[in-house]
Amino acid sequence: MEYRKLGNSGLYVSEIAYGNWVTHGEQIDQDAATECVRTALDLGVTTFDTADVYAGTKAETVLGEALDGVRRESVEICTKVYFPTGGGKNDRGLSRKHIMESINGSLRRLRTDYVDLYQAHRYDYETPLEETMGAFADIVRAGKAHYIGVSEWTPDEIRAGVGLADELGIQLISNQPQYNMLWRVIEPEVMPLSDELGIGQIVWSPIAQGVLTGKYGPDASAPAASRFSAAAGTLKAEHRYLQPAVLERVQNLRPLADEAGLPMAAFAVAWVLQNRNVSAAIVGASRPEQLKDNVAASGVILDADLLRKVDAVLGDVVQRDPGKVESFLARP
Repeated sequence: MEYRKLGNSGLYVSEIAYGNWVTHGEQIDQDAATECVRTALDLGVTTFDTADVYAGTKAETVLGEALDGVRRESVEICTKVYFPTGGGKNDRGLSRKHIMESINGSLRRLRTDYVDLYQAHRYDYETPLEETMGAFADIVRAGKAHYIGVSEWTPDEIRAGVGLADELGIQLISNQPQYNMLWRVIEPEVMPLSDELGIGQIVWSPIAQGVLTGKYGPDASAPAASRFSAAAGTLKAEHRYLQPAVLERVQNLRPLADEAGLPMAAFAVAWVLQNRNVSAAIVGASRPEQLKDNVAASGVILDADLLRKVDAVLGDVVQRDPGKVESFLARP
């Protein structure tokens, strides 16, 4: 496992981070989750990403139990706040009330006194940014979080957030966007701005929710254990990745993965890690074997010719224009 600095901070994170969206508290039980977490640790993964909203707060509880007994200083725990965690009007968003109450709930479920990174899961258009950043600053000063980050904020929102954080004397060091071979909308604006401001990307969906593993054929039903199997056993054509043209191109990536000597999943993760602005790629796993495949991407260098071949294969199915992005169909 290789490790990278998160933005311009002094914090190291593992190139491969283990995230528990969808899996913990939903797809797998505590014993299976603990086995995956312990496998991740054995493979050198030290960075674990979760959120209060995952599995209705259960994902944090499962991760906390799985990490029980692990030396706290040896791992980096990242969680998020924004999406509803209850039925009340104040059980959501980035108000001071919700942030302060949510961090306490997250710490309780994660069985820790602090998180290494506390992230705004989305931007809150109903709350003044000054209120949000003031609450984050108080959490950092109280020792409940070391650093703060954001997820899926626009360039203007990121710049404003960093400006306020600097004024308050705290470090906003990360962004958590979707990024993979097929979804590159952060490249034109977010990444150059992040380089300027010293922000690192902790990217989600590096294998496009499983599509870049090549397991979805253009006319095939979803595998029984896949994320799309709940849709009556067939591929959901409305999903951005599940278009026949996309799935056909993905199959043509297989010879390139073979050329790199990697499984398709690891090849996709390695591609993400070639970008110097990416600090870590979040992978999910419901079985230890999946983690072993993904971790094979760490430290891999893909030469420029191979990267050009990827672009040639995928061609116009790649989404690059942030101005034409539809609403997210998934919520990581």
